[in-house]
Amino acid sequence: MCKHQPPCPTAESADREAAHLVAHFPEQGWSLLCNGVLLFEDTGELLPDGEIIAPHRPLGTESVTAAA
Repeated sequence: MCKHQPPCPTAESADREAAHLVAHFPEQGWSLLCNGVLLFEDTGELLPDGEIIAPHRPLGTESVTAAA
């Protein structure tokens, strides 16, 4: 599927999110990568084989500042 040189990571690779964007729909909250992965804004993923990757946002909330 990927025609980039060097080729993008496959959907099975741990670094699959590093693939190039093919389509980006921020108003709908998702992007399609050239390796066939649907990447959602909540960091969840849907792989081409139907496997679901749960959202994996960083848990480092100690640096979040509340508005006064």
